[in-house]
Amino acid sequence: MKTKDEIDEAERDIRSVQQVVDYTVREYPVEVLVEKHMTGEPEGNNEIFVPDYQRDLVWDDRRQSKFIESLLIGLPVPYLFVADVGNEDVELEGRLEIVDGTQRIRTLVRFMAGQLVLEGLEKLPRLNGFRFSDLLSSRQRRFGRITLRLIELTEKADEETRRDMFDRINTGPVRLNDMESRRGRMPGPFVDLVREAARSELFRQLAPLSPASEKRFEREELVARFFAYLDDYLTFGQTDTGKVVSAFVDEYAKRTNAQMTAEGGDGPTSTRLREAWEQMLTFVAQTLPEGFRKSAGAMSTPRVRFEAIAVGSALAISQNPAPPGAPRLAAHLRSREFRELTTSDAANNRHRVIGRIEYVRDRLLEQ
Repeated sequence: MKTKDEIDEAERDIRSVQQVVDYTVREYPVEVLVEKHMTGEPEGNNEIFVPDYQRDLVWDDRRQSKFIESLLIGLPVPYLFVADVGNEDVELEGRLEIVDGTQRIRTLVRFMAGQLVLEGLEKLPRLNGFRFSDLLSSRQRRFGRITLRLIELTEKADEETRRDMFDRINTGPVRLNDMESRRGRMPGPFVDLVREAARSELFRQLAPLSPASEKRFEREELVARFFAYLDDYLTFGQTDTGKVVSAFVDEYAKRTNAQMTAEGGDGPTSTRLREAWEQMLTFVAQTLPEGFRKSAGAMSTPRVRFEAIAVGSALAISQNPAPPGAPRLAAHLRSREFRELTTSDAANNRHRVIGRIEYVRDRLLEQ
């Protein structure tokens, strides 16, 4: 039997969490959603944006086509979830982070931009092979007016709440994320090295993460990506494995685990990777006052920004320990070119992965 104090404390917990997930329901036409996502997207200030923890566009054309078909024939589609994140970073003020619905919004963008050719349709088979521009003008206008419902979390919902909701909506309570899965599927000296590197106090100072991200091993994920891109970024996107970041890192981890095991665990590969990591952190600390942050007050570290700075810096100092462009790096990171390479949609395609890493490397090495 619970005491009255225990019951009262439990009730306070329920009420406090309910306050954090305060929300409102909105309804937008498709054309407005697309406009809010695309306007300002290259500069990274679009009103509705894809957060770093979300996946790239992973629906294939057939699945995207099925979604478009559902809209055309009037079938109900799930709500989209977005969140107002204005209280966490001045750069995000008033903008909406997509918690659930990334694949749907990106599909709408592709279709209305003429990039998606419909295929595999069963209810509307005569539309197979159609682009948006092939529809009657009246049908295009009607498609743009189709409305989708959004559940918008208010600014009371912090990052931990949003990520928890994302996990509950998309994966259920037991699915592991990439790094959690990697720990279980491929234990070995490389994964051990990643765990060791992630515990660096200097890394924690340079790359702040939310408590929720820390719990989900995001710090280890950043380290694993650093090593994989450092050694193999030029091969990213050239094979089926390399087209998805998680598969690319998995393949590298598996291969490097085997190599390090053959070397006895603490051999040349371990030494090389450990030194590259430590030298990179020291260089970033000396060169960038804000570390990997986008701004002084930011309390999170975007993956793509971290990858560009960390790997680009490591590649530069491997050629010149005192790269001449170091004093100008902070200014280059504020350039429109760098923002486009790190905040644009499809930021993890081959062109942008290589582009942002080499952008940092080349700016550091230029006289």
